[in-house]
Amino acid sequence: MPDNLKKEIGHFNVFKLDDFVGRHSKPIPYSRKDYYKISLIIGKNRVHYADKVMEIEHQALLFANPKIPYNWEQLDENQSGFFCVFTEAFFNRFGNLKEYPVFQPNGTPIFSLSEKEAVSIVAIYKKMFEEINSDYTYKYDVLRNLVFELVHLALKMQPAVSIYNSSNAADKISSLFLELLERQFPIESPSQKFSLRSASDFAGQLSIHVNHLNRALKETTQKTTSAIIAERVAQEAKMLLKYTNWNVAEIAYCLGFEEPTHFNNFFKKNMQQTPSQFRSV
Repeated sequence: MPDNLKKEIGHFNVFKLDDFVGRHSKPIPYSRKDYYKISLIIGKNRVHYADKVMEIEHQALLFANPKIPYNWEQLDENQSGFFCVFTEAFFNRFGNLKEYPVFQPNGTPIFSLSEKEAVSIVAIYKKMFEEINSDYTYKYDVLRNLVFELVHLALKMQPAVSIYNSSNAADKISSLFLELLERQFPIESPSQKFSLRSASDFAGQLSIHVNHLNRALKETTQKTTSAIIAERVAQEAKMLLKYTNWNVAEIAYCLGFEEPTHFNNFFKKNMQQTPSQFRSV
């Protein structure tokens, strides 16, 4: 993983999808979940994005929000395309990228492409390769413009139509919630912050009513949404107390507590001892 991505500063890269699909594929780079991704997928595929499923017959453009789980199934061996990845920080002071509809949680950011549209988009990715390998001083500004070009091309198109939803809605919602919860961990830096703290936060990200989320989780796990979140936060708190030298205030901040006293009360309620007592054992 490039050093500048590890350091949480702006990062951009572009790849040929051909290297990562098919019989002789390599593992997809960038296992972290804090980057955005725009993929040109050429080939027959079935894409699962949040609770939607879409069939790609020929080619499509996929916009991946780092907070929304997705994957795709290859339905034939003839696969090709490109993808670029970038952090939110890469667009710092260059517009609020995440506010565009293609990156919103209630959108359907998969766009079926005609042959003509696909040719135009391939040209943009080829330009990305040229720029990233060039010595031009302002090449990253050009790359930002090329990303925006992909965004605006997509916004002028009609998104792909969902062909069906999961037959078991409660299981699907629970699976999405749990993956979204896990995507926020592990906490690897004192500057990283657990942002989705409540049932309503998760419901908003998944574009469902909070009561719908609560019912689905109660049906499938026999636990409340708040209880599941609290268990996972407590688990991460124990790991941070045991394996880092961060002080309690830093850990409290990372886990979304506004005051260290709130974290202390939470930890004592769930673990029957204070963070300091746990750390000293």
